[in-house]
Amino acid sequence: MSDTQIEPTPKADAGVKHMTRSEAREFYVFLAKLALFVLILRSFIAAPFSIPSESMLPRLLVGDYLIVGKWPYGYSRHSLPFSVPLIPGRIFSTLPERGDVVVFKAPPSNKVDYIKRVIGLPGDRIQMRAGQLFLNGKAIPKTRQPDLVVPTSPNTHCFAPEFERADPSGGSACHYPRYQETLPNGRQYNVLDLADSPADTTDVYTVPAGHLFMMGDNRDNSLDSRFPAELGGGIGFVPVENLVGKALFTVFSTDGSANWVLPWTWFTAARWQRIGEGF
Repeated sequence: MSDTQIEPTPKADAGVKHMTRSEAREFYVFLAKLALFVLILRSFIAAPFSIPSESMLPRLLVGDYLIVGKWPYGYSRHSLPFSVPLIPGRIFSTLPERGDVVVFKAPPSNKVDYIKRVIGLPGDRIQMRAGQLFLNGKAIPKTRQPDLVVPTSPNTHCFAPEFERADPSGGSACHYPRYQETLPNGRQYNVLDLADSPADTTDVYTVPAGHLFMMGDNRDNSLDSRFPAELGGGIGFVPVENLVGKALFTVFSTDGSANWVLPWTWFTAARWQRIGEGF
């Protein structure tokens, strides 16, 4: 009796290979569609943004993660990833309102994303006098509020030692003097006034056509439109074309104490009460 070997027929083997190629092609098509969807979403609808500095205290803390809407002010090349120059100028352009918190490409390099509050529109005159904001010659009402208290953490360090105090839990917290400003359009927001700084008293800035005047809410710890773009860190007047989008709401916040190899710390480090805060 002879041994009999059963081998796959050529037709069956070809079918298996054909099925494998078909599945691979479908997978790559799916990845391409997914990449296109994400590209459209991030370019024209919304994108995430993380807070790297304390220049927007008290509203924004280091470790906050935001959703930025791309549609409110129209689109330019800076709406696209890496500012790919596919959009000439700005299309569907709409000016922000005074008081909006916006993300933009910071002059002079126009490469780094900054987040600040819009204070001046084209033609506005802006001045600081002894820490008081003036808009078109009129003082912006500024009223004292309860101190901002922020627990110290890897993401939060006090501006100066005199602001740090012990708290009942055995840790410490930063206590900052907080004030509320009210713009002529009724927009209210809080700012910090931490020290006497050179930017507390300025010349009058007249915002050119096609530009905006930006300020950080942490007035003594923000390099913004009060500082010329030619100086290290200053941004001067910001072209409207540089707008990336409008801050919409906070989606997550962490105090920076999480350890990736200790999963439970992912939850203890979260600032849950900040999630969902709008602008």
